[in-house]
Amino acid sequence: MVNVAIGLRPFKAISFDLDDTLYDNRPIIMAAEQRLLSFLAQRHPLTQDWGLDDWQALKRSLIRQCPSLAHDTSAARLVTLEQGLITLGYAKTQAGEAAQQALAYFVEQRSDFTVAPEVVAKLTRLARHYPLVGITNGNVDAQRIGLGEVLEFVLHPGNGTRMKPYPDMFYQACQRLDIGCHELLHLGDSFKADVQGARRAGCQAAWLNPAVGRKPQLISEGQLPHITCSDLDDLLALID
Repeated sequence: MVNVAIGLRPFKAISFDLDDTLYDNRPIIMAAEQRLLSFLAQRHPLTQDWGLDDWQALKRSLIRQCPSLAHDTSAARLVTLEQGLITLGYAKTQAGEAAQQALAYFVEQRSDFTVAPEVVAKLTRLARHYPLVGITNGNVDAQRIGLGEVLEFVLHPGNGTRMKPYPDMFYQACQRLDIGCHELLHLGDSFKADVQGARRAGCQAAWLNPAVGRKPQLISEGQLPHITCSDLDDLLALID
């Protein structure tokens, strides 16, 4: 097994990435995207000839024009929907109202699931020992998916707050928890967003890497996680 960890120091709280850390997000998003296309086609027939690739290409173009949209998942989708509807021939006022409705529908659909009971049970055990919070680049509704009782709060990017790996949300979490950055342990599946993001903020990083022996391409020792985990049980072992 390759050692890609530098060891933990004492910590006072744990933060979690949500998508692809506490549940498999890919099939959820794929289903929500298809439902959104059907929603648009039923209510706005001019969208019927546009597929997911068309909407994603428009989104990329808009982000190139306004890079700040890359840090706000909901705003980027809203602007994409509105601009796409205008491009397809709808009036600006109608497009704006339709985009708001479509965004609300999408967020509802992408949050139309429940985190596995065994995951919630493990988080509940951890919550008896540490405050738990969420730090996500996405826009899932944590209350709807069953995390409201175990996470004290969830931070999302947007309104000037940048996505991970920028340190903004880590700083906000530590400020709200009234702890030093070094006292927060963050668990996430993304080496770039979660490990590098936590390290840049001065927090401790736990890399959720089911293939624990896989060594990432490291640029410097400063990017190493403090621990690697194959699942939540590795965190539970810290309190047993």
